[in-house]
Amino acid sequence: MERAKTGNIFVISAPSGAGKTSIIRPFLKSHKDFVYSVSATTRKIREGERNGSDYFFISEAEFLRRMANNEFLEWEKVYDYYYGTLNSFIEENIAQGKHVVIEVDVKGALNVKKKYPEANLIFIDPPDYETLEARLKNRNTENDGDLRKRLDRAKMELGEKDKFDKSIKNYNLDEAIENLTIYIYQKINGENNANNCS
Repeated sequence: MERAKTGNIFVISAPSGAGKTSIIRPFLKSHKDFVYSVSATTRKIREGERNGSDYFFISEAEFLRRMANNEFLEWEKVYDYYYGTLNSFIEENIAQGKHVVIEVDVKGALNVKKKYPEANLIFIDPPDYETLEARLKNRNTENDGDLRKRLDRAKMELGEKDKFDKSIKNYNLDEAIENLTIYIYQKINGENNANNCS
């Protein structure tokens, strides 16, 4: 009897403000056969976010308990808050043949690759650093101190993009979504011509 095929893992990362969420959400809305991996976080919920949909918002004590029990595929402390991907969610879904989309920071993506070498790492690249800075300032979601932390971290993350399997430049949102879709289905269909491009 032929063994059931496991699902693919697509890990999408970008510096804050590069537009990864604006790319991922339309893709998932149009492709219902993909499962979005909801991360756990200890940061406060923002206006418009929903617990269990955007993140699992939990206390730091609960996060540390789960960490001690090795319940996270990857976890990271970013801007004084913890973020993590639950092992059980990923394992259950790929075992059922479902394709999972994980949205994490750059370090988290590289940690996923260590456990799942077959995972596809996709980097959403902003047009340039100045555009990224302007987007973050226009969001008005952080104070000056947090904004500076994000910008400093963005420089580090941009320096890691060559470690990803694919880099998609986000000049135009619709084109970026199309390029993401093409790449993902090439990988699912076993095509090897999904080379890095902007």
